[in-house]
Amino acid sequence: MNIVLLGAPGAGKGTQAEKLVDAYDIAHISTGNILRAAVGAQTPLGLEAQSYMDAGELVPDSVVIGLVKERLEEEDTDKGFILDGFPRTATQAVALASELEEMGRGIDCAIAVKVAPEIIVKRLSSRRLCKACGYIGRVSDAACPVCGDKLYQRDDDKPATVKNRLEVYEKSTAPLIDYYRGADLLVEVDGEQSPGVVFEQIQVALSQGSRRKETSCRDESERAVL
Repeated sequence: MNIVLLGAPGAGKGTQAEKLVDAYDIAHISTGNILRAAVGAQTPLGLEAQSYMDAGELVPDSVVIGLVKERLEEEDTDKGFILDGFPRTATQAVALASELEEMGRGIDCAIAVKVAPEIIVKRLSSRRLCKACGYIGRVSDAACPVCGDKLYQRDDDKPATVKNRLEVYEKSTAPLIDYYRGADLLVEVDGEQSPGVVFEQIQVALSQGSRRKETSCRDESERAVL
């Protein structure tokens, strides 16, 4: 099961990714983690990425795609994977499809977790973090329940910044959503429900997708015999 997980900041992708990993025993591939690991290990692609990051520039698609390809060649992806944070554009999606084709693999499903912008603004602007232990809490928390330290609000969780992040996301991902819809791989789920209900919807969608794939394979085989 090879999945692309899409959704705006605050849509709940991280929670659903964890549930998918537990349920299907597949690898969770986050481009942020890949970049940090490659830079930390000082690999050739990691060093190239670091040169752009140190200059305050975006890491080029070619470098990110190379890092993702390296990660997909690791043994723990044999059972499947979830791509979280990549692709971000239709151009990246096309390049990813080409690389996967060379590896004899493909994307089975692109899951888009949909949440209204006003709900995301409310979610993120009420989020508070603990500098000491990294606990993620809410504005209603008087202090960190884990270590007792003070909680704070990140600058990029403030309402004006969140709205800007959402505008950027919508502009960049609209063509990406259309790409996967055109490839008959897109599944949209209502992320405004409880995490458990959202996950149930995802499981139903994946099950239906698997049955469609099996039917398609049988039809191809029957046509080949005829």
